[in-house]
Amino acid sequence: MTAQTPTTAVTVSTDLGRARGSGGRGALWVSGGFLVAVVLAAVFAPLVAPADPNAIDFGNIWAPPGADHWLGTDQMGRDLLSRVVHGARESLLGPLALLLLASALGVAMGTLAAWRRGWVDVLLARVTDVMYAFPGLLFVVLVIAVFGSGMTTAVVALGLAFTPIIAKFTRSVALAECAKPYIDAYRVQGVSGLVICLRYLIPNMAPALLGYLVVLFGEGLMSLATLSFLGFGAQPPSSEWGLMVQEGQSALIQGVLWPALVPGAAIALVVVAFNIVGVRVADQLNSRR
Repeated sequence: MTAQTPTTAVTVSTDLGRARGSGGRGALWVSGGFLVAVVLAAVFAPLVAPADPNAIDFGNIWAPPGADHWLGTDQMGRDLLSRVVHGARESLLGPLALLLLASALGVAMGTLAAWRRGWVDVLLARVTDVMYAFPGLLFVVLVIAVFGSGMTTAVVALGLAFTPIIAKFTRSVALAECAKPYIDAYRVQGVSGLVICLRYLIPNMAPALLGYLVVLFGEGLMSLATLSFLGFGAQPPSSEWGLMVQEGQSALIQGVLWPALVPGAAIALVVVAFNIVGVRVADQLNSRR
């Protein structure tokens, strides 16, 4: 066996790096294109969907995929493709709303803890620790038990459950940012802490926070789908994907897979695509920083 020269080893390593890079870019483009298609389908759902998502046809219950119904029908004869397309709106807007709520609270808490430190940092740390002590799903179920089930309640409850996660991440990023010289320079100039945080600190943290939130979007979508599956989130006749999976359970007993498989595959593909795009976006934004 011949020994590998250093030049050859470097060449092989470079080729492997290029292969991984090209594969990563390919996955990124495919995932990004898929997400763009999903968003466009959700925006133009009335134009894209081939039928009324709530049109009941008892003569076509659990019809298999075919020319009339490309993805088949559900237990009421409703077209699954139309329901998945229309359900994309609620399935995507829900995670966006809960992340906006969680970001508003979490970024404020994390930034305040990192800026003031001392007893404020300790107090906010204890608050987030108490919220961490409750399992996320249990906390959400408790909130829903008090205020009632529904998509709005589920979004607010999950937004509160995601708040300590974002607050912890924001605090760690803010601590590193506060140690940079430009913060001390603004302080010496007499700029108030509120102005520094709003005009300089938070905007400089935005790239790291944005990449993290894109990854969390997939987790938020899965959490909302889980609540709808359990009956705590979206309610009939909604075509939210988690609720569609729950409604398709009865078909599985009869050996009919597509009523649960179609929305389940939609959830899985969107979550995976967001994770791929989110990790790549976070890497790119951090490298630019």
